[in-house]
Amino acid sequence: MRTFGLIGYPLSHSFSKKFFGEKFLKEGITDCSYENFSLPSIQNFDQLIAETPFEGLNVTIPYKQLVIPYLDFINEIVAKTGACNCISFKKGKLTGYNTDTIGFEQSLKKHLLPQHTKALILGTGGAAKAIIYVMEKLQINYISVTRKVGNTKNNLITYEAITDDLIKSHTLIINTTPLGMYPEVNTAPPINYNLLTNSHYLFDLVYNPEMTLFLKKGKYRGAIIQNGFEMLIIQALESWKIWNNDEDKGKSLLNLTGH
Repeated sequence: MRTFGLIGYPLSHSFSKKFFGEKFLKEGITDCSYENFSLPSIQNFDQLIAETPFEGLNVTIPYKQLVIPYLDFINEIVAKTGACNCISFKKGKLTGYNTDTIGFEQSLKKHLLPQHTKALILGTGGAAKAIIYVMEKLQINYISVTRKVGNTKNNLITYEAITDDLIKSHTLIINTTPLGMYPEVNTAPPINYNLLTNSHYLFDLVYNPEMTLFLKKGKYRGAIIQNGFEMLIIQALESWKIWNNDEDKGKSLLNLTGH
């Protein structure tokens, strides 16, 4: 039996197990299983992989950055973003990838319009690193927003520093935080939603619930809205491709072990 799974904490919000379970059933794949592994601490990771013969793992909040020191190799996107959401196990070596970038870019571009040239990225965690990578690739100017006072620089500000003019000029607003995610469905990033217009595009990486409070407020003001479900599907399928690809990708990998 080939074993795959998801690590994170908590995992009550995740649809990955259901998605892969349905994929295996639909395609008649009988030799694979996909399970959730809720880890209270990243320090439990070594024990988990020692006890379970994984072929692949997905990584979610809060371990996309913390898991990197446990890897043997990373690809260039992980090196640039500092975040990993997909791990391949081959010949006793762990290789880290970031499929969030592909999932986000493909989903984002379906509704991206010419006026969306400036973005506010809400949050600075592992998921935000993938979004920044895509913003730079698409040449969209961005400002990251953090709740940590005193941790600001040129393109990093606090929520308190978001002016009316910034909301009006930054017509692409991306929520990378868990605010609004099940079961805390009555929470949303603290921005002035009254300033939103039909020129705005709100993208929420949260996909459970389907319509977060962040998106509801945007829809009420006429903004384009998109949740993270399509991004989840795309990145999951990309992970599956990686796990089932036996081609040598060593040329594009960075060795973290020094040998």
